Parts: sequence; structure tokens; C-alpha cells
Amino acid sequence: MARNKHPEETVNLILDVAFRLFMEKGYEHTSIQDIIDQLGGLSKGAIYHHFKSKEDILVAVTDRMTEESNKMLAVIRDRTDLTGKEKLKTLFMESVCRPVQDEIFTVAPDLGNNSRLFFSIFRETVEEVAPDYILPIIEQGISDGSIQTNYPAELAELIIFVANIWMNPMIFDDSVEATYHKFMVFRQMMQGFGLDIVDDELLARLQDLATIYQKNK
Repeated sequence: MARNKHPEETVNLILDVAFRLFMEKGYEHTSIQDIIDQLGGLSKGAIYHHFKSKEDILVAVTDRMTEESNKMLAVIRDRTDLTGKEKLKTLFMESVCRPVQDEIFTVAPDLGNNSRLFFSIFRETVEEVAPDYILPIIEQGISDGSIQTNYPAELAELIIFVANIWMNPMIFDDSVEATYHKFMVFRQMMQGFGLDIVDDELLARLQDLATIYQKNK
């Protein structure tokens, strides 16, 4: 095989194919050979030149999935025209309104039966999103008076865990009705913290995503 003059293109191709297969078949049921078969003639050596294992591919896929989201979170976190409470509301709305959400929910991956991908997403949620993006917003809210809590780090973890994991129908395979009930509990929970950030528009969008998932699973 000729020397690859465009390694970045090769890596992106591998990740594109792996992402689609992980979503369609699940990580555990996708083999390296499955990925090779969709690479248009690239060899197994081409994959192992860039990735040591299928798990390394999974890490890269997850990193790429969250990179764009984290850029958006950083922009909201660093805005100077919003209170901490307003940032939380903006963060949730912009997160669920991203077009990529429709694509992910249309593919309808069953993360509950895709343990490696689920754990990778879970770890990123708790170890990066909560401390790097949600916590600074809550700390700002404490300073500006829009958020009241004595436990900002724990609240940051709770909010993002409930939003990204517990309410995610792709993990629990909840019906649209069951998912809606979880949304309402989340809304009540936020109100209990004095955070009236889950409005009817956000609830409608969350229902739309749950409906998309159930239609395509």
C-alpha cells in the first residue's frame, strides 16, 4: 500500500465508519473487520497504524462526539452578559437544539446494551462536563445571587447526571410517556433548587427527541 499522504483524512474516515457502526450495531457487536469492510479498500494495517485497538477507536469516537458540544458549553460558560442561572437555561436549550441531536436520536443507538460506549460517555459527563463547565456556572450563580447552594460541585454532578444519563431514552429505552414523566421530575427538581430553567419550549424539544428515538429504534 502506498504511503498515506493524508493521515488526517484516513483517521476521519475510520472514525466516521466506526461511529456509524457503533451506533447501528453496538460497540460489542462491531469488529475491526466490520470497520475495514466499510473503508473502501483500506487495510487492517491502516487502522492499526493510527489506533492500537478497537477501544482506542471508541475513545476517539467519543472524544469527537463531545468536542463540538464542549465548545458550545465553553462559549456559554464564558459569556459575561448572563447570570449563572441564565447560563444554565441557555446551556440546556442550545444543547438539545443542536442539529446533531436529531441525527443521533434518528440512528437510535441502544446505549443500555452498548456498555463500553455508555461508560465512555458517562465518564466524560462526570469527569469533564460537570467540573469544567457546569461547576463554574454554578459558582458564578452563587456569586451573583441567582443560584443558592452550599454544595456547588455536587449540584453540578447531579444536574448533568440527571440530564445526560437518567433522562436519556437511549440508555433506559423509556417510552415517550415515561421520558416525559422524567422531564417533569427534572423540572420540579430544578424548581426545588430555585432554578426555574426548564420551560415549555425545552420540554417540547425534549419530547420531540424522545419521539424521534422511539420511531427509529
